[in-house]
Amino acid sequence: MPTVPRLAWAQAYPSRRVRLIVGFAASGIGTPSHIFGELFKFMTGVNLVHVPYRGAAPAVSDLLAGQVQVFFDPMSSSIGYIRAGTLRPLAITSAMRSEALPDVPTVSEFVPGYEASFWFGVGAPKTTPAEIVDKLNEAVNAALDHPKMKARLVDLGGTPMPMTPADFGKFIANESEKWGKVIRAANIKLQ
Repeated sequence: MPTVPRLAWAQAYPSRRVRLIVGFAASGIGTPSHIFGELFKFMTGVNLVHVPYRGAAPAVSDLLAGQVQVFFDPMSSSIGYIRAGTLRPLAITSAMRSEALPDVPTVSEFVPGYEASFWFGVGAPKTTPAEIVDKLNEAVNAALDHPKMKARLVDLGGTPMPMTPADFGKFIANESEKWGKVIRAANIKLQ
């Protein structure tokens, strides 16, 4: 697992004497795995080289083969490899440790302020009547509160986040602002 000395070691390597290339895989240009890596680069000064793939499967394949050194992958797609012992988790990018892997630290434990989470939500067209939106929100939140659903999400490394439609709107606005800054700073352009 990463520690502060390892982070300092990686930061020191772009020196004039030694050039170490640390490749970080991404499941495509502009994908969450790409921008999560860019945020890490900005916050640490580590010279990671972005290696884009056409999807997560080839990225994981090359990570397992040692062709790239890091992949900011959703836990749900990598937890099987972790449990099988073929992939070693370095850290969790969310703000809190995962119930599925409680011994794995968060990135923020050695890079204060780092937080990046994959999330999914349910939306409806803007013209959807408020009573329909409220019914849909109530049904989604009830599903997220069901013990079997909670257990399955936790098993996959997820965390249920029930919200009101207004709270979800604010969440999306905040996420858009945060990641927009990273995308602009890294000059990420979709191809």
